[in-house]
Amino acid sequence: MEDDNRAPSPTSALSRRAVVGGAALAALTTSGAIAGTARATTGTGLPWRPVPVPAQRPVTEYQVPVAGGGSLWCWDTGGTGEPVVLLHPGSGSGESWPYQQPVLAAAGHRVIGYSRRGAYRSVAGTRAEAGTASADLDVLADHLGLDRFHLSGSAAGGPPAIDYALSHEDRLLSLTVSGSIMGVQDAEYLELTEALQPDAFGDLPVALKELGPSYRGGDLEGVAAWLAINARARTADAFAQSLAHTITWAALETLTLPVQLITGDGDLYSPPSVMRMHAQHLRKARTHVVDEAGHNPHWEQPAAWNRLLVTFLREHGRGKHGRH
Repeated sequence: MEDDNRAPSPTSALSRRAVVGGAALAALTTSGAIAGTARATTGTGLPWRPVPVPAQRPVTEYQVPVAGGGSLWCWDTGGTGEPVVLLHPGSGSGESWPYQQPVLAAAGHRVIGYSRRGAYRSVAGTRAEAGTASADLDVLADHLGLDRFHLSGSAAGGPPAIDYALSHEDRLLSLTVSGSIMGVQDAEYLELTEALQPDAFGDLPVALKELGPSYRGGDLEGVAAWLAINARARTADAFAQSLAHTITWAALETLTLPVQLITGDGDLYSPPSVMRMHAQHLRKARTHVVDEAGHNPHWEQPAAWNRLLVTFLREHGRGKHGRH
């Protein structure tokens, strides 16, 4: 396991309003290393300042046909930079990345987001012929002419991202999994997740389950925007797809590509202790805790989250470390 124990960068007291967009990336910081886990912050001691959604880069939209009559809605910033494919949470869709799209594009990447079957603007198709979400991703990568690319999955986007890595590791430059239970099926882990999410948990409002209290208290308009995406996220014919692999800790131990795990300090699904548990079963893992965030740190703390992803992609691009 490769922990992020390097010396922390100098921190800056930045307002949230100042840290979205490519020009601000150099100012964003991660600080501290506690038991092998770096903490990502946006400054302390400041009032909460909501972050406006930045102007988006132009994109080309596609409908990518997949097995069983399904179709995946996809957007693509294009260009010749290393591609980054973003896999959305179950509470979201291809719409879930407005804070990431322009920042990753400004960092030189071709940025691609899409809705999985039955999510916003995608067609679920026939369940019996749907196959796996990772197979759909491979079809999409072929359709867009991707050779090797970076993959980032958030929350329910984590299991298909891991499943894809288990099937097509040679096609990935790096893997980032954020705020995800990762689909691990070991009995010990299933017992733990059941304890973390008792029966009453499922009846809670989605924002309470998925957004941290600091964010809910600090940015009411941002919560409303997130809930609007959530309300559009799933179509009436949506269903859960199977995975190509049974994800176990033993399966994670077979992966040799660089993996970054991120979680919010207030994540009710995958708190920092659980994230570190997963990291112990990965050969090349870097872990980060984003302060004052819940299950969606990419939305709640986009400055810190973007910094982590952009830095990781730069370190593990083509030709780095003798792997690519």
